[in-house]
Amino acid sequence: MSLSQGFIARSFFAQRFFAARFLHVALIAGASVIAAQAQQPGPPANAQAPPTGPVYVVTHVDVIGGPQGTADAIKLMHDFAAASLKDPGAVRFEVLQQDARLNHFVMSEVWQSREAYDAHNGLEHARKFREKLGPLLGSPFDVRLHRMLP
Repeated sequence: MSLSQGFIARSFFAQRFFAARFLHVALIAGASVIAAQAQQPGPPANAQAPPTGPVYVVTHVDVIGGPQGTADAIKLMHDFAAASLKDPGAVRFEVLQQDARLNHFVMSEVWQSREAYDAHNGLEHARKFREKLGPLLGSPFDVRLHRMLP
């Protein structure tokens, strides 16, 4: 290999190295910007105002502990539903059990507003329910809020 060919080869590899290094730094910088934006409080710039009116809440609950764990969970959910129906803004609260898997449940709730639902979640009986049910959970609560389509 001649001197000029060696220089060209080293130059080519150096360019590739620096290009890869630049790309690496650019990716890290881009990820940092995205992470910083994700930590900014408040809704995104293109977010719409939250809907008003009733809120429909569907919560999937899977429990462990065999028949006794299932029985304990059913009592906790039944008591929670009864207490929740006394909260301001409660419209409906039902607990459903899946046919094929008796340790899988759905809690279906309707609240007059998102504010009423949020206030309910901050009450002592709601916190105690989550605390007592926690050890029986086979997976985290899967809570989904919905609204009626116009």
